[in-house]
Amino acid sequence: MTASRLIADLRSDTVTTPTPAMRGAMAQARVGDDVYGEDPTVNELQAEVARLTGHEAGLFMPSGTMTNQVAIALHTRRGEEVICAEGSHIYEWELGMMAAFSGVVPRFVSAPLGVPAPEDVRAAVRRSVHQSPSGLISLENTHNKAGGTVIPLDVLAGIRAVATGEGLPLHLDGARVVNAAVALGVPLRDVTGLFDTVSVCLSKGLGAPVGSVLVGTAAQMRQAHRYRKMMGGGMRQAGVLAAAALVALREGPARLAEDHRRTRELAHALVNAGFDVDLSAVQTNIIYAAVPDAAAHAARWSEQGVLCNALGPDSVRFVLHHQIDDEALAGAVRVLTA
Repeated sequence: MTASRLIADLRSDTVTTPTPAMRGAMAQARVGDDVYGEDPTVNELQAEVARLTGHEAGLFMPSGTMTNQVAIALHTRRGEEVICAEGSHIYEWELGMMAAFSGVVPRFVSAPLGVPAPEDVRAAVRRSVHQSPSGLISLENTHNKAGGTVIPLDVLAGIRAVATGEGLPLHLDGARVVNAAVALGVPLRDVTGLFDTVSVCLSKGLGAPVGSVLVGTAAQMRQAHRYRKMMGGGMRQAGVLAAAALVALREGPARLAEDHRRTRELAHALVNAGFDVDLSAVQTNIIYAAVPDAAAHAARWSEQGVLCNALGPDSVRFVLHHQIDDEALAGAVRVLTA
C-alpha cells in the first residue's frame, strides 16, 4: 500500500501525528535539563497532570510501559505478586518487565469485560508463608484487551476498599483513562483519585507524539526519578515533547466523545456486514472482531487503504482516534464491509 492510498489507519491511537498547534508549541518550548528537574515545560506538564488526577506530584517518562513498571518497582519487593485482571497490559505487552526489573510475578483475577469483582480481588490476596505474598493491586482502565472497556466507579470504590483493608497499594494503568472518564461522564479525578499511583498516557487517545506521566506523592516521585534513570528514561531537554503533550492534555479530551461515537458506528457497520463483534464491549474507542484467518484479512484491507492489527489467528483490532474523521470512517466502512 502506498501512502497516497491510505484511507484510515486503525491499528492504534498511537499512530496520530502532531497537530499544527503541537508543532508550534514544540518549536517555542522553554527547555532545561529534566534529569536535574530544570525543564520548565516538563515541570508544568507534571504539575498539570497531577492536579487533574487529584495527586500531589508527577513524573514525565517516554512511555506507559515505563510509568507502569516504575510504579510496580515503587510498590513491591522481590518475590511478591501483583494482583491484576486477566489480559492486563502490564503482563501481556510489557515483555516480562515486572519479573526482569522488580522480581515480581502476576496473580490473575477473572475480569469479564475487563472488570474484576472486588470479592475476587480480595480472594487473590496471599499471606501464607508457603506462597508468594501479595505486594500490589493493579487495574487497567480502560481495559485494552477486553475491548476498551470501562470499570464502573462503584467497582473502583470496592477494590479501593479491598486494598485499604488488606494494606496493599493500588495502581492504575491509565493508558486510556481519559477515555474512561469521558465515557463515564465524570471529571478525571473521580476515576484516578482512588489510586496510590496512576500512569496517564498522553500519546494514545489524547494524541501527543510521545510520553506518559506517573502521578503519586512527591516522595514517590523522588524515588520514581531514580527508577526512571535506571531504565534509561532521563530525557534531558524534554520540554519539546512536554509542550506537545500539554496541547494534547488541554485539547484532546474534548474530542474523545466523537472518537467513541465513530467507534460505535463502525462496530454496528461490522455487525451488519456479518462480523462477530461483542457490542457490549464497544464502550470507548476500540473494537475487536472475530475474523477467521485474521492476518490474511488485515493484509487484504491494507492493500485497499485500511490498516488494522491482527492480534491472533482469528481476531482483528480496530482503534479510532482524532485523525479519523467522518469521511475516513465512511471510507473504512466501505472497504471493510465490501
